[in-house]
Amino acid sequence: MSGLLAGLVAYLASFLTNATLYVLFVVGLNLQYGTTGLVNFGHVAFLAIGAYTAVLLGVHGVPILFATAAGVAVSAVFGVLLAFPALRLRDDYLAIVTIGFAEVLRTVVNNVQFTGGPQGIYGYAVPLRDLGLGYQAWQWLFLALVVALTALAFALTEYVVRSPYGRVLKAIREDQEVAVALGKNIVGYKVASFALGAGVAGLAGALLAYYYGAINPHNFEAIVTFEAWIIMVLGGTGRNWGAVLGALIYFGLYSATARYAMSGVGAIAADRLAALRIVAIGVLLVVLMIYRPQGILGRKEDLGLER
Repeated sequence: MSGLLAGLVAYLASFLTNATLYVLFVVGLNLQYGTTGLVNFGHVAFLAIGAYTAVLLGVHGVPILFATAAGVAVSAVFGVLLAFPALRLRDDYLAIVTIGFAEVLRTVVNNVQFTGGPQGIYGYAVPLRDLGLGYQAWQWLFLALVVALTALAFALTEYVVRSPYGRVLKAIREDQEVAVALGKNIVGYKVASFALGAGVAGLAGALLAYYYGAINPHNFEAIVTFEAWIIMVLGGTGRNWGAVLGALIYFGLYSATARYAMSGVGAIAADRLAALRIVAIGVLLVVLMIYRPQGILGRKEDLGLER
C-alpha cells in the first residue's frame, strides 16, 4: 500500500471512530434533553467518570469487559446522585448545577494523585491490542467494536423513546404539570432518564480512553459538552439519527479545514484560522436556527415550535 493511500485509510479510520464516539456521547444527551427536556450542560462529567473508572480498574488488573461495565454503572450512579437534588430546580438553575458539577469534578481529577493529576494516566491495556495486529488493523477492528456498541446503545434508547415509558418522558418535556395531573412520578422518571443518559456517556468515555491510549483532565473540558450540544442541535434535537448526521457534518468541517488550521492561509496565522473555524460553525448554527430551528432531521412538534 502506498504511503498516500495508507495515510488516507488511517485518516478515515480516525475520522469515523471520533465521529462514532461523539454519536454515542450525544445519544445520551439527546435522551436527557431531546426526549425529557433536561438541560444538562455538564454532560462531559459522565464522560470523564466512565473513562477514569474503566482505566483505573484496568490498571489494577480488572478485565477490560468488567472495567468498562463498571464505568457505565458508576456514571449512571453519579447521574442519580446529581439528579435527585438538581432536578427539583428550574431549567436555568439545572444548567448551572450541571456545568458546576462538571467543573468541580475536573478540578478534583486534576489535583488528586490516584488519577495521575494533570499528567493523567497512560500505558494501560486497551481492547483487542493483544491480538498482535498492526496499529492500522487495530484501528479498524476497534472502529467495528465502537460501531457495534453505539448501535446497541442507539437501539436501546430508541426502544425507550418509543415505549410507553418514553411517551411519559415526552409528556414531561412538553408540560410536566399535565404529567403530574395524570398521576406520574415525574421526579422518578427524570432521574431514570438522567441516569440512563449518564450511563451511555460513561460508555463513550471508556471507549474514548481506550482509543486515545492516555487520558488527562484536558480531555474533559467544558467545550466537549458544548460540542455535543452543537452536534445535537445541528442534526435535530430529539432525533438519534440527527446525532449521526450532526457528528459527520461537525467532524467533516473540522477535518476539511484541519490542514489550513495548522499552517494558515496567506496573511491569516494558523491560530487565528483555527478560531475562525469555530466562527464558521457558529454562523452555520445561527443560519440553521433562523430557517430550520428544529435541526436538519428534527421535527417542529418535538420542540413545540408550532404553538
